[in-house]
Amino acid sequence: MKVRAAVATGAATAVGALMLGGCGGSPENTASTVTIDVYAAASLSAVFTSLAERYEAANPDVDVRLTFAGSADLAAQINEGAPADVFASANEAQMDAVAEHLDGVPTLFASNTLTIAVPTGNPAGVTGFVSLAAPGLALVICAPEVPCGAATVTVEKTLGVTLSPVSELTSVTDVLGAVSSGEADAGLVYVTDIGRAQGVEGIPFVGADAAVSRYPIAALQTGSATDVAAAFVAFVLGPEGQAALKLAGFGPPDAVASE
Repeated sequence: MKVRAAVATGAATAVGALMLGGCGGSPENTASTVTIDVYAAASLSAVFTSLAERYEAANPDVDVRLTFAGSADLAAQINEGAPADVFASANEAQMDAVAEHLDGVPTLFASNTLTIAVPTGNPAGVTGFVSLAAPGLALVICAPEVPCGAATVTVEKTLGVTLSPVSELTSVTDVLGAVSSGEADAGLVYVTDIGRAQGVEGIPFVGADAAVSRYPIAALQTGSATDVAAAFVAFVLGPEGQAALKLAGFGPPDAVASE
């Protein structure tokens, strides 16, 4: 298994770590091996790790290096010079933010909706979205500039509920961590996140389909392996990639929000 994954905690940190290996692209490309850097939204961590392993098995001359973080953080890293070959965002706004670095047109490949994450056993007795506004409830959500945060804002407006979170975090992974550790009574994450976390359970709520996050993917000019990057993108968009995403609970790429 050659797949290497990293969790980026900030734009400067991630860019600095990548640049230590050399400037201008993936430093480990040789005549026999090509390394591609795939930047993907935190909610994709489990399924993209699996897909990268499958891709490497079919292409032994390719190493896939995965970096997971909130889409806004990843977009910032790309704009600051990180040598990414592929970007898979959890919404279209963050893909638009790196438009000048795209190698071709981004393509939608999956969709997702929100659910409520609570510690196993639901000790705070959360029952639905409205209950998240209860006084004294320790709620954590994604920051508005992050796709899961933008979706949260949309649901708040649609349902007419104003939330007062104790913290706004930069990725669904951070939200899950706060809930699973017991630091928070509840958090808003994607449906697909529940299955990849321990110590949490999901509570569906009416109105979640008012905010559908659609995921685009594209090869980038910032990396040094554009041909291999395009091939990996095609793999994600192909039958094997789409089947894996469906199995992981992601919706179809053409899903739209309900009125």
